[in-house]
This record gives sequence, C-alpha cells and structure tokens, in this order.
Amino acid sequence: MPRRRSNLGRRTRGAEAVRRVIANQTEEERASANERNRQRMAQKRAEEAAEQRAARLEYARWRARQARRSRSAASNLLRSQQNERDRLRVAERRLRETADPRQNVQRILRERFCYQSSPSNLFGLQVQYKHLIELLKRTAIHGESNSVLIIGPRGSGKTMLINHALKELMEVEDVSENVLQVHLNGLLQINDKIALKEITRQLNLENVVGDKVFGSFAENLSFILEALKKGDRTSSCPVIFILDEFDLFAHHRNQTLLYNLFDISQSAQTPIAVIGLTCRLDILELLEKRVKSRFSHRQMHLMNSFGFPQYLKIFKEQLSLPAEFPDKLFAEKWNENVQCLSEDKSVQEVLQKHFNISKSLRSLHMLLMLALSRVTTSHPFITAADLMEANQLCSMDSKANIVHGLSVLEICLIIAMKHLNDIYEEEPFNFQMVYNEFQKFVQRKAHSVYNFEKPVVMKAFEHLQQLELIRPVERTSVNAQREYQLMKLLLDNTQIMNALQKYPNCPTDVRQWATSSLSWL
Repeated sequence: MPRRRSNLGRRTRGAEAVRRVIANQTEEERASANERNRQRMAQKRAEEAAEQRAARLEYARWRARQARRSRSAASNLLRSQQNERDRLRVAERRLRETADPRQNVQRILRERFCYQSSPSNLFGLQVQYKHLIELLKRTAIHGESNSVLIIGPRGSGKTMLINHALKELMEVEDVSENVLQVHLNGLLQINDKIALKEITRQLNLENVVGDKVFGSFAENLSFILEALKKGDRTSSCPVIFILDEFDLFAHHRNQTLLYNLFDISQSAQTPIAVIGLTCRLDILELLEKRVKSRFSHRQMHLMNSFGFPQYLKIFKEQLSLPAEFPDKLFAEKWNENVQCLSEDKSVQEVLQKHFNISKSLRSLHMLLMLALSRVTTSHPFITAADLMEANQLCSMDSKANIVHGLSVLEICLIIAMKHLNDIYEEEPFNFQMVYNEFQKFVQRKAHSVYNFEKPVVMKAFEHLQQLELIRPVERTSVNAQREYQLMKLLLDNTQIMNALQKYPNCPTDVRQWATSSLSWL
C-alpha cells in the first residue's frame, strides 16, 4: 500500500512564499493591501448586518401580524360579549317594565327630578324663552351677532332655559350643521389662558398650526381672534358662547376674554352670540368700562314669579306619568292618586310651607324624590304621610342631628355655654368659664353626674370645636392659652332644646338644668 503524502510541507512552503512576498513589499503596497482587507471585512460585516436586519424586520412583521390577528379576535370577542350584554339588559328592562311597573315609574320620575331628561315644560319662563330663541335664531340663521345676560337665583332655571333653547335650535336642519357651540364655566376656566385652550379644543383647532396653538397666551389669543375675525356674516359658521358663572370671568385679569368676545359681537365679522349666566344682580358693576361699552346691555331676569296655585299645578305635572307609559291601567291609577294628593289639605299645607321657604323647583324635586323613595311593591303609591315625612327630612336641622350623637359630657358643656349666653347676653366665653359653670352643676347634682377631670373636659371642648358647634372669635395665637381663648356658640336656644327632647337616654337632671334659667345661682 503506497504511503500517503502529507500536506504539511506544501502548507509550509506556501506560508514561506507569502512571507517572502510580504518582506519584498514596500510600505505603500503593504498599506494598500491592509486597506483592501479592511474594506473586504467591512463589506462582509455590512452584508451580515443587512441580513440580520432583514431577518429582524421580517420577524417584527410576523409578530405584528400575529398581534393584529389576536387583537382582532379579542375585539370581536369583546364586541360579541358587549352585544350579548346589551341584548340581555334590554330584555331585562323590558321584562321589568312589563312585570313591575313601579320600577319603571321610579326610573321615569328620577330621570325627571335629576334633570337627566329634557324638560317638557318651562314653568313661568315662556316669555324669556321666546326672547332667547329669537335671539339665537337671528345669530344662527341671519348671521347677526348678539350678547345677553341671563340673571336669576340658583335653581331658577337658567341652565334649563338655555339647554331647552339650544335643543330646539339644533332641531332645525340648516342650523345643526353650521352652528358651533362653546361652553365655558367660571368655576373650571379660572383664567383666560385656560379658557382659550378650552375654546380651541371645542372648536377643533388644536392641530391647525401644530404646537403654536398651545404656545403663550398672546399667541393663543391672536390665533383665536384671527380665526374669528377672518370671516363675514354670510360665509362664516355662527358661534354660540355660553359662559356659565359669568361673574367669575369678570375677575380675570383685565377681563381680556370678555373684552374680545364683546368686541367681535359688535363688529361685522364672524357672527357670534355671547350668553352669560349669573346669579349676581350687580354684574354690570363688575365689568370694566371698555367691556361694558361693548356689551349690548340686554338682560333677562328669572325670578320665579309664579304663585302657589301654579306651584300646585307644577307639583301635579312633575309627579304625573306620561301618556306613553307601558302599563295604561297603572298610569291611570297613579295619576288619579296624584290628583287626590294635590287636593288633600295636609299635602297643601306641606307644599305651602315649602313654597314659602323656597320657590325653587330644585327644592321641590328634592321633596318629591324623598317621597318617591318610599314606593315599594307593598306600598305602590305615594301618600300624604310620605310627603309629610319627606318634608321633615328636608327641613331637618343638620346641627341638631350632630347634637344627637354627642356624649352626656359634651351636652353638659353646650348647656353651660347656653347659660353663659343668657347671663352675658351673647358675649364670647372661654373654656375656663364653661368649666366653672359645669363644676357648679356637678356640685349640686353630685349623685347623678360624674365629675370628670379637667383634661377630659378640655378634650370634649375641643371636640365641639372640631364639629364646628363652637368657633373662636379671633384667630388662634400660638402663645395663647387654650383655656382663655374666646369662643362663640353656633347653636341657638331653640336648637338646643329641640335636640335635647330627642336625645336618647338623656339624664333628667341634665334636661332640667337646660330648662332652668336660674341654674347658675
């Protein structure tokens, strides 16, 4: 068998030849060879990196496709589950409406009392409503700029009036597609910068010029004014500005927002209507001279001017069920019961007391809501007793309720303060005076009242201050002694005596001490 030749000599000879070639090369040739090698290696690494990037990109695309498929499947599942829940909810509601009409009654009336459904009738506001809807139509249809202030106490129906008018205005086909609305509230937009940002958001102008809209206050203002001033009465969309809590906008620096809105409403530019809602009768006195000169001085006053007969009519209309109620027989019985309630003398007395305290429909709705909460399966209709109990809950004194939960020691301290007020004719007192008065009572009735230590009595006195049944006359000083800080009682004698009558397990001696006007002698 022939001997196998080895490649070792050949490799050695090849390596020696390479070394001889390298040794015979010049410096320039060696540098150019090294550069070629570097370029070759760099090209190879670039090709490998490109292949890796392509592989990673393909993998990312695959992951994205998988994620889209999973999201689509999840969204389809969630959508089907939501549809199924909606179908079950509708079926449940229909079953409840057909099975128990009382639940449907509570739903309808609660939506009405909580203003979740639009009011069908504006009680005593027909004249103001007519003027307001004419003003809005002149702006929305004819391109006439206007400004108006709606003034009235809280609960008089200012917001209900403007919402009712806007709803009727938007039912006009040409108006609903062209008119823009901006709702601002002085409690939320506390300065002009925040108000301008809210205007740009509601007018969908955030992305018109990129980030410039949310730059400085001057840029915001100039951009909004330029956008509003570019148009004319024939080609621009009318804009309706509703400013709730209008008097708070008058406290903004220089009243810049009000000035520019009223200035535009006085010019032949974009047609706008500025409607302010406020409770203050002196609102015009808060406006600067330049703002007042650009205001149209058009005002609407809502004062709840209706009398008790109309108030009784409102009571019947608010409790009556609509004609489209599913259970016709139950609706007839319910409305007959409401008619009987309105003719009941005790119910009329309750409503008369409520009417004398407040004509606000909001307070009437609170009374009716409390009475409606007593309707159950075994008690299907509202009775006169329900309305009388609801009236007691509405007129209940909150501070008297706090007194019901106090300890006997705290009750004794309040009685001591009452006697101090009788002695010194409502002059302020301090803890030491109350403690001395309490000690006199304890010494006379030592067999029935426990004599507490002074630190314990001090703790009870501080608890009364935390409950805001007493308050310091002056601002508390750091170095002042607590025992000698002047205080004032925030309960009158009638509240104290009524609370003691209802106080559970009140000692007889304590009750007699409260009724006696000579107990300090």
